[in-house]
Amino acid sequence: MRHQLVRLTILLVLAMTFVGTSALAHFKLNQNVRIFHVVHGLDATDVYIRTPMAYLVADKLGPVGPDGLPAPAPFTINRVEDGVLMHLVDADMFRKERLNLADILADDLVFAVDERRLIPATVMANAYPIGTEPGFATKDEATLALSGPKTFSPSSEDVYVGDTVVDIHIRFVGKLDGTYEISMSANPELDGQDETANLVLDYRGDKIRTYRATGLLHSPIEISGAATSAAITFVIEGIRHIIEGIDHVLFVLCMVIGAATLPALLLRVTGFTLGHTVTLIAGFFGFAPSAPWFIPAVETAIALTIILAAADAVFQRPERAQSNTAAVTVTAAIGLLHGFGFSFMLRNILQVDATNVWQSLLAFNLGVELGQLFIVAMVWPLVVFLRRMPPKVWIGARGVVAVSVSVIAMIWAFERISGVFA
Repeated sequence: MRHQLVRLTILLVLAMTFVGTSALAHFKLNQNVRIFHVVHGLDATDVYIRTPMAYLVADKLGPVGPDGLPAPAPFTINRVEDGVLMHLVDADMFRKERLNLADILADDLVFAVDERRLIPATVMANAYPIGTEPGFATKDEATLALSGPKTFSPSSEDVYVGDTVVDIHIRFVGKLDGTYEISMSANPELDGQDETANLVLDYRGDKIRTYRATGLLHSPIEISGAATSAAITFVIEGIRHIIEGIDHVLFVLCMVIGAATLPALLLRVTGFTLGHTVTLIAGFFGFAPSAPWFIPAVETAIALTIILAAADAVFQRPERAQSNTAAVTVTAAIGLLHGFGFSFMLRNILQVDATNVWQSLLAFNLGVELGQLFIVAMVWPLVVFLRRMPPKVWIGARGVVAVSVSVIAMIWAFERISGVFA
């Protein structure tokens, strides 16, 4: 009995940890995105980059002056609003010295071959208030965006650094064949920077490969030009999507404690992945409602599906072939909802006309399946162990998990439903 209480206490502590985690697992519309178009030529390699301006200047404030404020970062103006220091774009400085802003990125960007860093030359830089920037999803769009200096002409001169994106063209002299690495050395210490979506499109003749990485790129991403290496980056992101998405983890946990056998559990997991794949692709290509209420409605429904899965785990019936088929159908239907949860953000990252989009989406969903199987591998042995103990131990442990998960999901549902009516 004492050991049972210890286990239940651990589960409750884990549940309280989950409650303290943000409920917003999807639709981070303010997600930071950096795009790199790497175009290999005969005598030079051109790199076209789009990045939020904050990544370039946030860590470059000067020393604190007599007024108690730090000196402005390059290309910015300080302003105190309601006692809070805000940073605006110095539009005049940018118009006069735009290439100096490109130099900041060139200093932070590391292109390396065999651990030898290549020296870049800056060619052009343009900046835009968010919402006015031109397309940048393809090589042609990126080339056009940086074909010459564009006037920084916002509707108001007061443009916050956080509301500005910068396009930069740099060039490496010489042909860049084989494998190379891309990394960034700066640490702007921004909220949410660890969720930065980095997209690298590598152009070698008629072969175009798309790579994906999350974070600041302090750890280099290796670009080989091979289809397999590009797909693996999306598999990794699919695994991250499951492992780091608390709502996904809780749902899979409910599937684990609700399945009578391992084959039945694996069928449910695969059913979820199939449903997830269908709506992720459908939402990506625009086959989903675009009304403002749809996103919070899906988020609310996802929270409710977790409660449903928890209830199913507690009130399950003895396993039969027919009930197993029904369970797979239900999890596939729930997967449909969860797929919408990521498709909109992925669409903003990849764009519909990005190259190798089908390969990328399929690789991502393979990662989703692997992420779920990882959770199963971690939890299923504990479930088997508890089921071998006296029945009251397993029933109690399962009940504690289901109730804890349901409480968390109910909190999320109340938080999210307000967005539907808003």
